[in-house]
Amino acid sequence: MAVALDPDRVDGPLRISDAWAIPATELEWRFSRSSGPGGQGVNTADSRAELSWSPRTSTSWAQLPPVLQDRLLERLAPRLVNGAIVIAASEYRAQLRNRQAARRRLAQLLREALAPPPRRRGATKPTRGSVERRLQAKKVRSRLKANRGVVSSD
Repeated sequence: MAVALDPDRVDGPLRISDAWAIPATELEWRFSRSSGPGGQGVNTADSRAELSWSPRTSTSWAQLPPVLQDRLLERLAPRLVNGAIVIAASEYRAQLRNRQAARRRLAQLLREALAPPPRRRGATKPTRGSVERRLQAKKVRSRLKANRGVVSSD
């Protein structure tokens, strides 16, 4: 019997799709003090989590087809910082929940970047009725403005 991976685990591989998972050893964590909620512990607990992943040095990245590698690099280019994607999470008081949030965000970002481009929309002609309605509205507006002439005081 196969055991399903818990998506909220922070020590296991990060599952992006059925065919692609990033091993936990390729994910780098940094922790710091959060400026968000935390009460008295806000100045003592390192609850802010920063997750970084470098696609170019990843072994799981090399297993992707070149077409997907190019698509990911093109779509992630604005997010790369020194060749790595960095996700920061500090909305929770607990470090564990921030780690889970960062993992979820990274997985979602990579899923969206992997998605195929949307189909191009075909050019369409406006309907005859919509053209007639537009021209009629223009005539009405034109008559309204034509009546705005200078008022003579005779």
